[in-house]
Amino acid sequence: MYGTLYLIPCPISDRTEPWDVLPAANRAVIDALDYFIVENTRTARRFLSKAGIGRPIDTLCFRELNEHTAAGREVEELVAPLLAGRSAGVISEAGVPGVADPGALVVAACHRRGIRVVPLVGPSSILMALMASGLNGQSFAFNGYLPVKPPERARAIRSLERRAAAEGQSQLFIEAPYRNAKLWAQLLDVCAAETKLAVAADITAPTELIATHTVGEWRKRAAPDLNRRPAIFILGI
Repeated sequence: MYGTLYLIPCPISDRTEPWDVLPAANRAVIDALDYFIVENTRTARRFLSKAGIGRPIDTLCFRELNEHTAAGREVEELVAPLLAGRSAGVISEAGVPGVADPGALVVAACHRRGIRVVPLVGPSSILMALMASGLNGQSFAFNGYLPVKPPERARAIRSLERRAAAEGQSQLFIEAPYRNAKLWAQLLDVCAAETKLAVAADITAPTELIATHTVGEWRKRAAPDLNRRPAIFILGI
């Protein structure tokens, strides 16, 4: 019998207690596991400690799967214990594994091997931002990070804006928190006044900010403080 791969969400914000945003049913799954495939060992250990896992943290096995992990042999090594019957939990640094997250590599490997994959319920910043934006939730695309260089980023913004206008599809993207202010300034400079722009920062944290206005309206307002705050941006109509 193969083991089972559980996708374990964790809080989006490190200022949020796990059981304030996670269903109680997740606790039994977490307590039953001793093997975890994680994006960052220190972050995962802290999450499991705050979650009150029933086993001593030092008895658990942690293997990292992040942007430095090469697809192929390294991923197959992570899956090997499941083939031997040991179940595993995948934990991202924040939110749900496998979405905008390297956890998808091990999930794909499990599907190739016929290993059962079970997603657990938990917060996704992408979906929560879209839920609260008032923009089109029937058709949307997550575009990850935009280019860093201003000319290339401006072209990417215009392309997303055109797609939002032509297809009515909400366009979601993110930026490194320390570059949020530069992205915001360029969005207001590049986009048409009638384009809608939503921003969702610090989702689920006490400092949560979620607001949607047209670009023209945003230009009349004081810029939101987005410096070093994890945020989702959405363009729509």
